[in-house]
Amino acid sequence: MANIDGTCDERFAAVRRELAECVDAGDELGASIVVDLDGEVAVDLWGGHRDEARTQPWQRDTITNVWSTTKTVTSLAALMLVDRGELDVDAPVARYWPEFAAEGKGDVLVRHLLSHTSGVSGLDQPAVPADLYDWAKSTARYAAQAPWWRPGSASGYHALNFGHLVGEVVRRITGTSLQHFVAAEIAGPLGADFQVGAAESDWDRIADVVPPPPLPVDFAALGPDSITVKTLTGPFIEAAEANTAAWRRADIGAANGHGNARSVARILSVISRGGAVDGVRLLRPETIELIFREQASGIDLVLGAPLRFGIGYGLPQRDSIPYLPAGKICFWGGWGGSVIIMDVGRRVTISYMMNKMGAGIIGSDRAERYVRAIYGALAR
Repeated sequence: MANIDGTCDERFAAVRRELAECVDAGDELGASIVVDLDGEVAVDLWGGHRDEARTQPWQRDTITNVWSTTKTVTSLAALMLVDRGELDVDAPVARYWPEFAAEGKGDVLVRHLLSHTSGVSGLDQPAVPADLYDWAKSTARYAAQAPWWRPGSASGYHALNFGHLVGEVVRRITGTSLQHFVAAEIAGPLGADFQVGAAESDWDRIADVVPPPPLPVDFAALGPDSITVKTLTGPFIEAAEANTAAWRRADIGAANGHGNARSVARILSVISRGGAVDGVRLLRPETIELIFREQASGIDLVLGAPLRFGIGYGLPQRDSIPYLPAGKICFWGGWGGSVIIMDVGRRVTISYMMNKMGAGIIGSDRAERYVRAIYGALAR
């Protein structure tokens, strides 16, 4: 059986077995899993390899691109400004970013950005990956666009621009980039090995992502006016783009966070643990409650799946995430299968990050196996 490193409380032995079996079967290349029980790290496991040739083992300090799990940290940054009284989720975005009012967007609220309901889920054509790397030009284009649907009426997943929209609000308030805010105000104080982008000095410990099967989307059949097509081609990103220097140098708060299960759990356990981690308080309990104000529930206009969004995070939806139990839970994950779950009711944080991407956009078969094993252990 594959060698799995780290620590694991005996009652979570099934989680170690599941990870080893997935590595042995080749379903998993390299991965890390953490379970935090109200500050007690009951599971901190890693195993497999960083590279497809399986010559470089996944180590304790290995990091990888976590795709849309990055959004959970970006949302935390916004909620911290809410907590400080500097941002109102019910205020128009234009209060902080006046240019955003163009083309009928004056009534788009901050909570619409945080719940994927703003109507601005991508760039109008033409759009190429390099557009995401120029913050000033891309945010100016988002501000100038007309919404693709009536803001607030439904969610349409802001796949690649969530960090630009929320991050520009953060920048307008603080005067600093999202990337810098996360480093100075979140990762630094918590001692979490997480970055939006990745410093070149850390590139030698990054596990490159291994692309998944193609997305099951027939762009031609849907047509160019489809919100799905407009979003996923505005711009279209190949998964291997995450392994490039340009991607790692960029500030893409929707998709280019680099970390591992330990660092993501360290940061997001702030929510599960009532706003503070080891004496570092980032949120008050009443700010955490905002997350659970439902903003959208139904078929997402981009992903075509039933989703529920609160403010900044996904909320459980049995039709799409059946392996989450009942309770006060918020979560999200990344393309290919990474996932971070904040179980506020149980004060539990579950984190899974990997480099071999699975099919689909939210969760994966592997994520489901691990999460079911964890909740099975918690129930005993």
